[in-house]
Amino acid sequence: MKAVLMGAAVLLLSGCSTLDKMVYRIDIPQGNYLEQRDIDKLRIGMSKEQVAFVLGKPVSANAFNQDVWHYVYQLDPNSGDIYRREAILTFTDGALSNYEGDFDLPEDFNTPLDQ
Repeated sequence: MKAVLMGAAVLLLSGCSTLDKMVYRIDIPQGNYLEQRDIDKLRIGMSKEQVAFVLGKPVSANAFNQDVWHYVYQLDPNSGDIYRREAILTFTDGALSNYEGDFDLPEDFNTPLDQ
């Protein structure tokens, strides 16, 4: 009899998971929020300090390679798909040498600031 009651209780309580969609969850943003206009300010040859001034420091530092900076932003909304954007900056001898990521490469990226 106890086994039947336990089985019925499990079946009844498993229906509570359908109420999950009715419960409000906050949006959870994580990382460095960047927009295309921020990336458009990048130029080849910028120092790490100049890049940090424009974009801020990456949320997490790479302990194995200080010359690669990863900017990652992820938003887990209350409803809908997860939004994720990434930008990877590579430095050579302390100067910005390469950009990869989800944003468009700036038109003037290959023109150094001093020109």
